Amino acid sequence: MVLLVLSGCAAHVVNAPVSSRNTQSEPNAQVAPRPGGSPRQPAGHAGEHYVVRPGDTLYSIAWQHGLEVHRLAALNSIRPPYTIYKGQRLRVAGTIARGAPLAQRQSILTRPLPKSGAVPPKPVVTAKQKPVPPPVKQASKPEPAASAAQKKSAYDGKWVWPTRGRVVRGFQKKGTGKKGIDIGGHQGQPVRAAANGKIVYVGSGLVGYGRLIIVKHNENLLSAYGHNSKLLVAEGDHVTAGQMIAKMGNSGTDRTALYFEIRKDGKPVNPMQYLPRI
Repeated sequence: MVLLVLSGCAAHVVNAPVSSRNTQSEPNAQVAPRPGGSPRQPAGHAGEHYVVRPGDTLYSIAWQHGLEVHRLAALNSIRPPYTIYKGQRLRVAGTIARGAPLAQRQSILTRPLPKSGAVPPKPVVTAKQKPVPPPVKQASKPEPAASAAQKKSAYDGKWVWPTRGRVVRGFQKKGTGKKGIDIGGHQGQPVRAAANGKIVYVGSGLVGYGRLIIVKHNENLLSAYGHNSKLLVAEGDHVTAGQMIAKMGNSGTDRTALYFEIRKDGKPVNPMQYLPRI
Protein backbone atom coordinates (compact mmCIF):
# COMPACT_ATOMS: atom_id res chain seq x y z
CA MET A 1 0.00 0.00 0.00
CA VAL A 2 2.84 2.40 0.78
CA LEU A 3 4.28 1.80 -2.70
CA LEU A 4 0.89 2.49 -4.30
CA VAL A 5 0.55 5.87 -2.45
CA LEU A 6 4.05 7.03 -3.49
CA SER A 7 3.48 6.15 -7.13
CA GLY A 8 0.22 8.14 -7.14
CA CYS A 9 1.92 11.32 -5.85
CA ALA A 10 4.65 11.09 -8.49
CA ALA A 11 2.07 11.11 -11.27
CA HIS A 12 0.86 14.67 -10.34
CA VAL A 13 4.19 16.61 -10.33
CA VAL A 14 3.77 20.26 -11.78
CA ASN A 15 6.72 22.07 -13.45
CA ALA A 16 7.48 25.52 -11.97
CA PRO A 17 7.20 28.59 -14.31
CA VAL A 18 10.41 30.04 -15.65
CA SER A 19 9.54 33.46 -14.27
CA SER A 20 6.45 34.77 -12.54
CA ARG A 21 7.84 38.14 -11.30
CA ASN A 22 7.75 40.02 -14.61
CA THR A 23 5.03 39.49 -17.15
CA GLN A 24 6.16 42.35 -19.47
CA SER A 25 7.88 41.53 -22.73
CA GLU A 26 11.64 42.00 -22.99
CA PRO A 27 12.97 45.25 -24.51
CA ASN A 28 14.31 43.45 -27.57
CA ALA A 29 11.38 41.10 -27.94
CA GLN A 30 9.73 41.10 -31.36
CA VAL A 31 6.11 42.10 -31.69
CA ALA A 32 3.94 39.40 -33.13
CA PRO A 33 2.33 40.41 -36.39
CA ARG A 34 -1.30 41.36 -36.45
CA PRO A 35 -3.62 38.84 -38.09
CA GLY A 36 -3.43 39.25 -41.82
CA GLY A 37 -0.79 41.99 -41.72
CA SER A 38 2.54 43.28 -40.49
CA PRO A 39 3.28 44.85 -37.08
CA ARG A 40 1.67 48.25 -36.56
CA GLN A 41 3.89 51.13 -37.68
CA PRO A 42 3.65 54.83 -36.82
CA ALA A 43 1.88 56.98 -39.37
CA GLY A 44 4.21 58.38 -42.01
CA HIS A 45 7.82 57.50 -42.67
CA ALA A 46 10.84 59.36 -41.31
CA GLY A 47 12.07 62.02 -43.70
CA GLU A 48 8.77 62.52 -45.52
CA HIS A 49 7.95 65.82 -43.80
CA TYR A 50 9.78 68.95 -42.70
CA VAL A 51 8.65 71.54 -40.15
CA VAL A 52 9.39 75.12 -41.19
CA ARG A 53 11.80 76.98 -38.93
CA PRO A 54 12.45 80.72 -38.62
CA GLY A 55 14.50 81.98 -41.56
CA ASP A 56 13.50 79.18 -43.93
CA THR A 57 12.33 79.85 -47.46
CA LEU A 58 10.83 77.37 -49.90
CA TYR A 59 14.05 77.63 -51.89
CA SER A 60 16.28 76.79 -48.93
CA ILE A 61 14.10 73.80 -48.00
CA ALA A 62 14.14 72.57 -51.59
CA TRP A 63 17.93 73.03 -51.68
CA GLN A 64 18.36 71.12 -48.40
CA HIS A 65 16.34 68.14 -49.65
CA GLY A 66 17.61 68.08 -53.22
CA LEU A 67 14.26 69.07 -54.73
CA GLU A 68 13.26 71.39 -57.53
CA VAL A 69 11.32 74.22 -55.91
CA HIS A 70 8.30 73.84 -58.20
CA ARG A 71 8.01 70.18 -57.26
CA LEU A 72 8.16 71.04 -53.55
CA ALA A 73 5.46 73.66 -54.11
CA ALA A 74 3.31 71.15 -56.00
CA LEU A 75 3.69 68.53 -53.26
CA ASN A 76 2.23 71.04 -50.80
CA SER A 77 -0.19 72.96 -53.08
CA ILE A 78 1.71 76.22 -52.51
CA ARG A 79 1.27 78.98 -55.06
CA PRO A 80 3.67 81.80 -55.96
CA PRO A 81 5.10 83.81 -54.27
CA TYR A 82 5.68 80.63 -52.20
CA THR A 83 4.92 82.06 -48.77
CA ILE A 84 5.49 79.63 -45.89
CA TYR A 85 5.07 79.97 -42.12
CA LYS A 86 6.95 78.96 -39.00
CA GLY A 87 5.73 75.57 -37.77
CA GLN A 88 4.18 74.65 -41.12
CA ARG A 89 4.55 70.94 -41.95
CA LEU A 90 5.69 70.36 -45.51
CA ARG A 91 5.94 67.20 -47.54
CA VAL A 92 9.46 66.73 -48.88
CA ALA A 93 8.96 63.25 -50.35
CA GLY A 94 6.29 61.33 -52.16
CA THR A 95 4.50 61.59 -55.47
CA ILE A 96 2.11 64.16 -56.85
CA ALA A 97 -1.37 62.87 -57.59
CA ARG A 98 -1.76 62.07 -61.27
CA GLY A 99 -3.57 64.85 -63.07
CA ALA A 100 -3.39 67.22 -60.09
CA PRO A 101 -2.56 70.85 -60.97
CA LEU A 102 0.83 72.14 -59.94
CA ALA A 103 -0.79 75.15 -58.29
CA GLN A 104 -4.19 75.69 -56.76
CA ARG A 105 -6.65 77.39 -59.07
CA GLN A 106 -8.70 80.35 -57.99
CA SER A 107 -12.04 79.43 -56.46
CA ILE A 108 -13.91 81.15 -59.27
CA LEU A 109 -12.32 78.78 -61.76
CA THR A 110 -13.42 75.71 -59.81
CA ARG A 111 -17.11 76.61 -59.58
CA PRO A 112 -19.41 74.09 -61.33
CA LEU A 113 -20.63 75.39 -64.67
CA PRO A 114 -24.26 75.02 -65.85
CA LYS A 115 -25.00 72.19 -68.25
CA SER A 116 -24.67 72.91 -71.93
CA GLY A 117 -27.67 74.90 -73.18
CA ALA A 118 -29.06 75.48 -69.69
CA VAL A 119 -30.02 79.06 -68.78
CA PRO A 120 -29.66 80.15 -65.15
CA PRO A 121 -33.06 81.01 -63.62
CA LYS A 122 -33.81 84.69 -63.08
CA PRO A 123 -34.29 85.84 -59.49
CA VAL A 124 -37.92 86.26 -58.40
CA VAL A 125 -38.71 89.84 -57.32
CA THR A 126 -41.48 90.27 -54.74
CA ALA A 127 -43.43 93.44 -53.97
CA LYS A 128 -41.22 94.25 -51.01
CA GLN A 129 -38.01 93.71 -52.91
CA LYS A 130 -36.37 96.01 -55.38
CA PRO A 131 -34.34 94.65 -58.24
CA VAL A 132 -30.63 94.93 -57.65
CA PRO A 133 -28.85 96.64 -60.54
CA PRO A 134 -26.00 94.65 -62.07
CA PRO A 135 -22.56 95.61 -60.80
CA VAL A 136 -20.70 98.17 -62.81
CA LYS A 137 -17.67 96.65 -64.49
CA GLN A 138 -14.52 98.52 -63.72
CA ALA A 139 -11.75 98.77 -66.20
CA SER A 140 -8.93 96.47 -65.25
CA LYS A 141 -5.80 98.24 -64.14
CA PRO A 142 -2.70 97.54 -66.18
CA GLU A 143 -0.11 95.40 -64.41
CA PRO A 144 2.79 97.44 -63.07
CA ALA A 145 5.78 97.38 -65.33
CA ALA A 146 8.88 95.55 -64.14
CA SER A 147 11.28 97.77 -62.25
CA ALA A 148 14.57 98.80 -63.75
CA ALA A 149 16.38 96.53 -61.27
CA GLN A 150 14.29 93.52 -62.35
CA LYS A 151 14.95 94.17 -66.00
CA LYS A 152 18.65 94.65 -65.39
CA SER A 153 18.91 91.48 -63.29
CA ALA A 154 17.10 89.24 -65.79
CA TYR A 155 19.23 86.19 -66.55
CA ASP A 156 21.04 86.60 -69.88
CA GLY A 157 23.10 83.42 -69.89
CA LYS A 158 26.38 85.15 -69.02
CA TRP A 159 28.47 83.97 -66.05
CA VAL A 160 31.48 85.37 -64.22
CA TRP A 161 33.69 83.88 -61.52
CA PRO A 162 32.21 84.51 -58.05
CA THR A 163 35.62 85.36 -56.60
CA ARG A 164 39.32 85.35 -57.43
CA GLY A 165 41.41 82.38 -56.37
CA ARG A 166 42.48 78.83 -57.02
CA VAL A 167 39.98 75.97 -57.07
CA VAL A 168 41.13 73.90 -54.09
CA ARG A 169 38.39 71.28 -54.44
CA GLY A 170 36.76 70.41 -57.72
CA PHE A 171 33.32 69.08 -58.60
CA GLN A 172 32.82 65.42 -57.68
CA LYS A 173 29.87 63.99 -59.57
CA LYS A 174 29.90 60.63 -57.78
CA GLY A 175 30.96 61.96 -54.39
CA THR A 176 28.77 62.10 -51.31
CA GLY A 177 27.73 65.26 -49.52
CA LYS A 178 27.92 68.72 -51.06
CA LYS A 179 28.60 68.85 -54.79
CA GLY A 180 30.19 72.15 -55.64
CA ILE A 181 33.66 73.65 -55.79
CA ASP A 182 35.81 75.39 -53.17
CA ILE A 183 37.69 78.52 -54.25
CA GLY A 184 40.53 79.52 -51.93
CA GLY A 185 41.19 83.08 -50.85
CA HIS A 186 41.61 85.33 -47.82
CA GLN A 187 39.29 86.59 -45.11
CA GLY A 188 37.05 89.41 -46.28
CA GLN A 189 37.74 88.86 -49.99
CA PRO A 190 34.83 90.01 -52.22
CA VAL A 191 32.25 87.40 -53.23
CA ARG A 192 30.22 88.33 -56.29
CA ALA A 193 27.06 87.10 -58.01
CA ALA A 194 28.08 84.74 -60.80
CA ALA A 195 25.12 85.74 -63.01
CA ASN A 196 22.11 88.04 -63.03
CA GLY A 197 19.32 86.95 -60.71
CA LYS A 198 17.27 87.39 -57.57
CA ILE A 199 18.27 86.60 -53.98
CA VAL A 200 15.97 83.86 -52.64
CA TYR A 201 17.82 82.91 -49.43
CA VAL A 202 20.18 84.62 -47.01
CA GLY A 203 21.10 82.97 -43.71
CA SER A 204 22.89 80.21 -41.85
CA GLY A 205 20.09 77.69 -41.35
CA LEU A 206 21.48 75.02 -43.69
CA VAL A 207 23.93 72.86 -41.79
CA GLY A 208 27.37 72.63 -43.39
CA TYR A 209 27.13 75.78 -45.52
CA GLY A 210 27.85 78.47 -42.93
CA ARG A 211 26.53 81.90 -43.92
CA LEU A 212 24.86 81.12 -47.22
CA ILE A 213 23.33 83.02 -50.14
CA ILE A 214 21.17 81.40 -52.84
CA VAL A 215 20.50 83.25 -56.10
CA LYS A 216 17.73 82.32 -58.54
CA HIS A 217 18.72 83.01 -62.14
CA ASN A 218 15.69 81.58 -63.94
CA GLU A 219 13.11 78.84 -63.42
CA ASN A 220 15.79 76.16 -63.77
CA LEU A 221 19.07 77.55 -62.44
CA LEU A 222 20.15 78.43 -58.90
CA SER A 223 23.59 79.21 -57.49
CA ALA A 224 24.82 79.10 -53.90
CA TYR A 225 27.66 80.88 -52.07
CA GLY A 226 28.67 79.40 -48.72
CA HIS A 227 31.04 79.90 -45.74
CA ASN A 228 30.93 83.72 -45.98
CA SER A 229 32.08 85.98 -43.16
CA LYS A 230 29.57 88.72 -43.97
CA LEU A 231 26.40 88.86 -46.08
CA LEU A 232 25.71 92.08 -47.98
CA VAL A 233 22.31 91.41 -49.58
CA ALA A 234 18.78 90.58 -48.45
CA GLU A 235 16.12 88.22 -49.74
CA GLY A 236 14.25 89.73 -52.66
CA ASP A 237 17.19 91.85 -53.88
CA HIS A 238 17.95 91.79 -57.60
CA VAL A 239 21.63 91.42 -58.43
CA THR A 240 23.73 91.52 -61.57
CA ALA A 241 26.73 89.44 -62.56
CA GLY A 242 29.84 90.69 -60.78
CA GLN A 243 27.92 92.55 -58.05
CA MET A 244 29.47 92.10 -54.59
CA ILE A 245 27.06 90.12 -52.38
CA ALA A 246 29.26 88.88 -49.51
CA LYS A 247 32.73 88.67 -48.01
CA MET A 248 34.69 85.44 -47.97
CA GLY A 249 35.16 83.65 -44.66
CA ASN A 250 35.28 80.28 -42.93
CA SER A 251 31.83 80.06 -41.33
CA GLY A 252 30.80 76.42 -41.02
CA THR A 253 34.22 75.11 -42.07
CA ASP A 254 37.86 75.00 -40.96
CA ARG A 255 39.46 76.98 -43.78
CA THR A 256 38.89 80.26 -45.58
CA ALA A 257 37.30 79.55 -48.95
CA LEU A 258 34.16 80.17 -50.95
CA TYR A 259 31.89 77.19 -51.51
CA PHE A 260 30.17 77.67 -54.88
CA GLU A 261 27.47 75.40 -56.31
CA ILE A 262 25.10 75.52 -59.28
CA ARG A 263 21.90 73.48 -59.48
CA LYS A 264 19.79 72.87 -62.55
CA ASP A 265 16.26 71.57 -61.99
CA GLY A 266 17.19 70.91 -58.37
CA LYS A 267 20.26 68.78 -59.15
CA PRO A 268 23.93 69.82 -58.75
CA VAL A 269 25.86 70.37 -61.98
CA ASN A 270 29.52 71.09 -62.61
CA PRO A 271 30.06 74.86 -62.22
CA MET A 272 33.03 74.69 -64.58
CA GLN A 273 30.58 74.11 -67.43
CA TYR A 274 29.15 77.58 -66.83
CA LEU A 275 32.11 79.66 -65.62
CA PRO A 276 34.36 81.23 -68.28
CA ARG A 277 37.82 79.82 -68.81
CA ILE A 278 40.57 81.81 -67.16
